Amino acid sequence: MSGTPRPKDRPWLMRTYAGHSTAEASNELYRRNLAKGQTGLSVAFDLPTQTGYDPDHILARGEVGRVGVPVSHLGDMRRLFQEIPLERMNTSMTINATAMWLLALYQVVAEEHGADAGKLQGTTQNDIVKEYLSRGTHVFPPGPSLRLTTDMIAYTVNHIPKWNPINICSYHLQEAGATPVQEIAFAMSTAVAVLDAVFASGQVPEDRKGDVVARISFFVNAGVRFIEEMCKMRAFGRIWDRITRERYGIKNPKHRRFRYGVQVNSLGLTEAQPENNIQRIVLEMLAVTLSKDARARAVQLPAWNEALGLPRPWDQQWSLRIQQVLAHESDLLEYDDIFEGSHVIESKVAALVEDAEAEIERIQEMGGAMAAVESGYLKARLVASHSERRARIEAGEEKIVGVNCYESTEPNPLTADLDTAIMTVDPENEARVVSALHTWREQRDEGPAEEALGALRKAAVGTDNLMEATLRCARAGVTTGEWAWALRDVFGEYRAPTGVGGAPLSVATEAGSLLASVREKVGKTAADLGGGRLRLLVGKPGLDGHSNGAEQIAVRARDAGFEVVYQGIRLTPEQIVSAAVAEDVHCVGLSILSGSHAELVPDVLERMRTAGAQDIPVIVGGIIPSSDAAALRAAGVAAVFTPKDFGITEIIGRIVDEIRAANTLPPLEVLV
Repeated sequence: MSGTPRPKDRPWLMRTYAGHSTAEASNELYRRNLAKGQTGLSVAFDLPTQTGYDPDHILARGEVGRVGVPVSHLGDMRRLFQEIPLERMNTSMTINATAMWLLALYQVVAEEHGADAGKLQGTTQNDIVKEYLSRGTHVFPPGPSLRLTTDMIAYTVNHIPKWNPINICSYHLQEAGATPVQEIAFAMSTAVAVLDAVFASGQVPEDRKGDVVARISFFVNAGVRFIEEMCKMRAFGRIWDRITRERYGIKNPKHRRFRYGVQVNSLGLTEAQPENNIQRIVLEMLAVTLSKDARARAVQLPAWNEALGLPRPWDQQWSLRIQQVLAHESDLLEYDDIFEGSHVIESKVAALVEDAEAEIERIQEMGGAMAAVESGYLKARLVASHSERRARIEAGEEKIVGVNCYESTEPNPLTADLDTAIMTVDPENEARVVSALHTWREQRDEGPAEEALGALRKAAVGTDNLMEATLRCARAGVTTGEWAWALRDVFGEYRAPTGVGGAPLSVATEAGSLLASVREKVGKTAADLGGGRLRLLVGKPGLDGHSNGAEQIAVRARDAGFEVVYQGIRLTPEQIVSAAVAEDVHCVGLSILSGSHAELVPDVLERMRTAGAQDIPVIVGGIIPSSDAAALRAAGVAAVFTPKDFGITEIIGRIVDEIRAANTLPPLEVLV
């Protein structure tokens, strides 16, 4: 009968990606979110935790508690999950290089709660390939990193069978510029590399291969082109079914099911007219919920103001309520797949499958995903795709409302007071976290901690599964930094290819174009300064590994005639200033998206003055609130760029202006 409600499917898990300041503050936030109807937890860790540093390490300065919660040892993990029943909780942890360590801490705390580890449910992201390509929280070289992943998968299948030990994460590939075809192909190639390694390790018997495949999950991105994104999810499922059936001989259809969670696209959120982000978020959510046969198992939505800074609890609640309205007020969950039989959808899915499988085959011919990482192929393709997208936006071919079209706007009451429109972390928080860490070290029994670290190093040198030694470290009070340094001693560290050198020209340079005009300006300025080429150092101080913006500036500056010095991510202010002086650069450009600009940029400026290089202009780009931007300019920064400054060629022109001003040269006009 029309109007009679149909039985509804069970909704997807609803999560909010959250964590900040301290374990205590984050625990309070989690319990508040669960009380609002959130059905799972999604833990955001700060950058020192993600990259294996304790809060008192030099590289952790300015980063502690900024983009997530600091977890330095078992005591922090206890406080993080205090009064939360872990045996009944589904917890997602966005953690990669240190995933084994955080899972060990989680398991020990759950056992202290009286939980049966065999009943724990949740996910560790644990996808190191995309860290080399896009997010930059890798620590170890590809080989040892794959071993850590393999050992974790083998351990969880045998001891925590309901846990998803890896969430192969194409989300950040799209953030780094991946097309839908690249997102599918690179993620599937990673899955093949991981499964091949697990089965080759001999840690899983032949008759349990299906159990391994059944615990492989994916974490994807959904952009605003929601028809294409929905087709992408159907293509993902189709390819995964074929690979697991044909390559690994998995016969059970339930084991072959493509299981994925999603965070919708943060790349497309704008600083300009940020209220438009709400409708973008809704459209992106529909891409992964409308189609029953390709519906996400878990969804987390960003907040409308993430391009401005750290969202407040109210902003996160708004995003949670968007999910709840769709799931509980609409009739979406009452119907079978509404796209079944659509010729348009089937045609698009088939095209994505064909192109993605061709790219997967290309990567396999190179030796697989790890070889394609080490050769720089995957990174170069992402940088090129991102450059092409930025060029389309700058040319107006790809329209973004409020950014490159329909820019006039009424005053926005949501951002009338920008200082209260985002959450800020108390600058004294870091000192308190460091002090608590020192107290923990002083009060623990040092003997068991040293013995546990010795056992970890011994296991790393050999072939034993590293999870047991890691659990021993967790119980002995070892810290995050100590665990990671013990493995660094054995495995070494890794600096991933930047992809900048291999990126092709993506913007027209014919006579009369903006880039041609800027190139002329660069050449004239170099001549005015005595010949040679203008030199720009692009630096990423601290632990922020989101290098997409820095890479795009580096590529466009190169195309405009600059000699670019770009050494990749994770540098100290001292290293950046030393490079600036050694390379005799004309400008230093700093890129920081983690919120540590207030701490790190003044340090760079002071070191420049000490080195006698105070006349070299310093510019800064990132997610920087207006009040912070004013403070940076007052401290001596020549220019500040934020996401609203989307014209990269114009930014390069502005850099030339700052170089001319610093050298008392008259300004030059750019003619378009």
